[in-house]
Amino acid sequence: MPEAKILDKLKAFARKLKQELFVLFLASKDDRVPWYAKLVSFLVVTYAFSPIDLIPDFIPILGYLDDIILIPLGISLALKMIPQPIIDDLRIKANEIREKGNPKNWVTGIIFIIIWILLAYWLGSIIYKLIQ
Repeated sequence: MPEAKILDKLKAFARKLKQELFVLFLASKDDRVPWYAKLVSFLVVTYAFSPIDLIPDFIPILGYLDDIILIPLGISLALKMIPQPIIDDLRIKANEIREKGNPKNWVTGIIFIIIWILLAYWLGSIIYKLIQ
């Protein structure tokens, strides 16, 4: 059944993306990673786990298109900015953490939410000023 093979490939791709996002999360906190790579890593991880998208998911096809295109591109860009030996170390660390169980980092989650609230407020105030 070709549909089953396609579904298996999509699941494997999603697992790989999730693993790479966790590597980028670790990279954003690693002192060996250049500041600009930390910034891009942080932005990619924030966007990937944020409930706010550039194109809302309820819009048919287009809503998921930004997730399918932007997140893999962002991951690829961020990984190219980080030296390969560091990426290899972070992948090993990510696998070790994953084997212990999925970590819950409430502080990081709260920071992401605060950033998105401030960004929404800032954009809202700009739009409000333009409308008046």
